[in-house]
Amino acid sequence: MHWGIFTQDERQTTRYRLDLAAIEASLREVQADFERINISLDSPRDAFSDEVVSNMLAGYRCVDEALHLGIDLFMLGNSARILELNNLILCGDGPVKRQQLASHLKASEKRFYQQPDGIGDLMEWLERHKHEPVWERAAGIYIHILSTPQLFIEGNHRTAMLIVSYVLAREGQPPFVLSKKNIRAYFDPSKHVFYRNRHSLAMIWQWPRLQHEIAELLRKHASPEFLLADDV
Repeated sequence: MHWGIFTQDERQTTRYRLDLAAIEASLREVQADFERINISLDSPRDAFSDEVVSNMLAGYRCVDEALHLGIDLFMLGNSARILELNNLILCGDGPVKRQQLASHLKASEKRFYQQPDGIGDLMEWLERHKHEPVWERAAGIYIHILSTPQLFIEGNHRTAMLIVSYVLAREGQPPFVLSKKNIRAYFDPSKHVFYRNRHSLAMIWQWPRLQHEIAELLRKHASPEFLLADDV
């Protein structure tokens, strides 16, 4: 199978970069006010610590590099780069944490490649839906990663955010970045997806509505300040 979700027309000469400074500023604003924000969420989240922010920034840097180099993460042979985004979310880009979590990372790699609903299943879904508008494709990726069985053992929310950001920015749309304005709109709909079996009749029935709602959320909260034209 020839994996890849970008048609020849979409592999345009214009490339885009992420404004990493603007992304960090937005994440730091969320962090500074997270205790108050967290109380207002329908499903409170874990602490938005310095480590969490640092690891997310490492993930965005990896996405930015792929954009700059014109790498299609979904082409056959590039799936290790998708797994690396999850590794960055969990460990950052330093060696110490990776050594501490070596057994976990190995188990996550096995799940990613060997479970029946792992990366191959996501690639097949993308192949079937590659002609949908980018917002719908990004939303479908998000649902696919968060619904059961999840693509990764841990860090599915944040890794999905990075992958969605890559897909959007690849086609000239702003990445999705948490901000004080969108954090509630981002986390609260996730409870309708998280841990729900995507192969169940209920989920199959609800998938189009959920995909549309998340696509609209991404579109509504798109912030051009996070995207730059790349002079290559």
